[in-house]
Amino acid sequence: MTDLPRRYARYLHGKDPAVVEAVRPVMEQSAAEGLYGVRIRSIPDGVQAVIDQATAYGTVTEGAD
Repeated sequence: MTDLPRRYARYLHGKDPAVVEAVRPVMEQSAAEGLYGVRIRSIPDGVQAVIDQATAYGTVTEGAD
């Protein structure tokens, strides 16, 4: 398992387990690649995480897209 940047770990801290389950694998992929950050999007049934080339590595952004 890849160590997560501090901002990723802080984002996950205290979140609902369903959010962590949806977001953590994308954060792990981002950390493994070390190139881009993670964007969290609100969707009708919860959240979706994507690696975002417009977001600096180690950073998490949120939005409704």
